[in-house]
Amino acid sequence: MGPGPPAAGAAPSRRPLSLVARLSYAVGHFLNDLCASMWFTYLLLYLHSVRAYTSRGAGLLLLLGQVADGLCTPLVGYEADRAAGCCPRYGPRKAWHLVGTVCVLLSFPFIFSPCLGCGAATPEWAALLYYGPFIVIFQFGWASTQISHLSLIPELVTNDHEKVELTALRYAFTVVANITVYGAAWLLLHLQGPSRVEPTQDIDIGDQLGGQDVPIPGGSPEVLKPGIGNLSLLVVGVGAVFSLLFHLGTRERRRPHVEEPGEHTPLLAPAVAQPLLLWKHWLREPAFYQVGVLYMTTRLIVNLSQTYMAMYLTYSLHLPKKFIATIPLVMYLSGFFSSFLMRPINKRIGRNMTYFLGLLVILAFAAWVALAEGLGVAVYAAAVLLGAGCATILVTSLAMTADLIGPHTNSGAFVYGSMSFSDKVANGLAVMAIQSLHPCPSELCCRACMSFYHWAMVAVTGGVGVAAALCLCSLLLWPIRLRRCECRQETPSWGGGLGLDPAVVGSRTAQ
Repeated sequence: MGPGPPAAGAAPSRRPLSLVARLSYAVGHFLNDLCASMWFTYLLLYLHSVRAYTSRGAGLLLLLGQVADGLCTPLVGYEADRAAGCCPRYGPRKAWHLVGTVCVLLSFPFIFSPCLGCGAATPEWAALLYYGPFIVIFQFGWASTQISHLSLIPELVTNDHEKVELTALRYAFTVVANITVYGAAWLLLHLQGPSRVEPTQDIDIGDQLGGQDVPIPGGSPEVLKPGIGNLSLLVVGVGAVFSLLFHLGTRERRRPHVEEPGEHTPLLAPAVAQPLLLWKHWLREPAFYQVGVLYMTTRLIVNLSQTYMAMYLTYSLHLPKKFIATIPLVMYLSGFFSSFLMRPINKRIGRNMTYFLGLLVILAFAAWVALAEGLGVAVYAAAVLLGAGCATILVTSLAMTADLIGPHTNSGAFVYGSMSFSDKVANGLAVMAIQSLHPCPSELCCRACMSFYHWAMVAVTGGVGVAAALCLCSLLLWPIRLRRCECRQETPSWGGGLGLDPAVVGSRTAQ
C-alpha cells in the first residue's frame, strides 16, 4: 500500500529525541530561570530594603514588569506562529528565542544596579522612571524566550509521556537555576555577615540586608563588597553559556507556513485528517479557558510564594539575611527531586490526581504556617513541603497545556502566550494589591510587618490553593475536549472519572 494520510487519533510516527537533544532543549530556559529567580525572590526586598523605596513604589515597578510581560506574551506567541515560514534553516521559534536572549542579557544587570546619576536628593519618581525602560526591555526578552521555548515541546515530541518527560527535564533545570542563584546568594551574603548567629543572639546590622549589599562603582576595595549587583552579573554570564548550548544542540522541525484563510481561499478545501486551529478558534474553546485559569492559579501560588518568602523570613521570623538564600535553596532542592517523580506518577494516577496531590502538600504548608506562631528550625521542613508541592503542580499544569495543544502546533505559541498573559498580569496585580495593604508603606519595617507577611504567605498559598482546587474540579466534571475537532469527525466518548486522564483524553480527541 502506498502512503496515505494518518488515521484519526493516530499521530505520525517520529523518532524519539536523543538524550543530548533532550538536555539541549531543557537548558534553553536556563537564563530566564536564573533571572526569574532573582526577579521574584529579591526584587521587592532589594527595592524596599536596599534602595529604601516605599512599598508602593517597589510594588509599582514589579507591576510594570508583569504587565509588560503579560502584554508581550500573546503578541510574541501570535507572531511566532505567523513566522512559520521565516528562517527555514534556523527555525522561527529559535529565532525568537535568540532575540529574547539578547534583550535579557543587555537589560537585566541594570535592574539590580544603582540608578546612574541619582543622588540622595533625587526624588523617588525619577529613580522609578530610570528603571522602567530596562524592566520593559527585560520583560519583552523574557517573554520571547519563554513562549518560543514552551511552544517547541509539541514540535519536538508527540507522545503524551514524552511531553511530561521533556517538561520535567525543563523544570529540573529550572530548579538547578534557582539552586545556582540561591547558592551564589548565600555565598555572597555569608561573606558579609557573621559566620554564626545563636538563636538568642541579637542580629547585628551587618547581618541584615541593606545598602552594603550593593557595590558602589568607583568605591574603595573595602566598600566593593559582594552583593546583589554582582549576583546579577553572574546570572547573565552563566545564562548566556547555557543559551548557547541550547541553540547549538536543538534542531527545530521544519514545517510549511500556514496562512489564515482570505478572500482567495477556496471554499471547499481538500479533506484533511486534522482540522486546522487558528488563534481565533482557541477563543471559542471552553477547554482553552479551563486550562488557562488552572495555569494562572498555579503560577500565582508558585510566584507569589517565591516573592514573599524572603519578606516573611526577614520581617516575620526575623532570621539573618543568609536565610533568604538557604530557605529558597531547600525549597528548590525539594522541587528538583520531586520533578523526577512526575513521569511515573502521571503515568500511574493521571494528570488530575497528580495535580491534586501537589495541591494537598501546598495546603498542608499553608495550614502549618497559619497555626504556628514561630517555626524555628521547622522552617526547613515547611520549605520542603512548599518546594515539592510547587514543583508538582507546575510540571503537571504545563503538561496539561501541551496536551491541550496536541497536534495543533501551528498555533501553539499563541496558546502559551495567552496563558502566560493571564498569569503575568494576575501576579502583578496581586503583588500591587498586597503592597497597597502594607501597614507601613513609608518605612522599612514596623511591628505590624511581622503579622502582615505572615498572613500574606498564608493567603498566597492557602487562599489561591483553594481557588486552584475549584479549577481542578471543573476538569473532573468537564474533561478537556476541543469542540471544533469533535464536530468534524466522529470521536469515541472517553470518561473523565478519577481512573482516566482527561488531559490525555483531550489530546486524543483533538487528533
